[in-house]
Amino acid sequence: EVQLVESGGGLVQAGGSLRLSCAASGFTFDDYAIGWFRQAPGKEREGVSLISSSDGSTYYADSVKGRFTISSDNAKNTVYLQMNSLKPEDTAVYYCAAHPLVRGLLPLLEVFASWGQGTQVTVSS
Repeated sequence: EVQLVESGGGLVQAGGSLRLSCAASGFTFDDYAIGWFRQAPGKEREGVSLISSSDGSTYYADSVKGRFTISSDNAKNTVYLQMNSLKPEDTAVYYCAAHPLVRGLLPLLEVFASWGQGTQVTVSS
């Protein structure tokens, strides 16, 4: 059974930084893509960043490019999201999700179906 546990959320001022962690278990980590998604109140869930645990390839949404960095520690089955230069519009519940790689490639955002419980990130202005 896929299990994902997020941590690292909190309250930070605009311009600050946070690092989220996603600890994964229950599947062969190297065969999966791990993604970070977020959902703000009244908005649809948004794909933020993905990483392949196999070759380290990544995807970033335009809204976070240059500010967020995703990384993977395969020895710990953990994926991190380093968030810098945070803005109030980054405020959301952040979820990590997992999906098998598709022929070795990152899957589409829409297919992720295994989710963690989420961690709240609040950026004050």
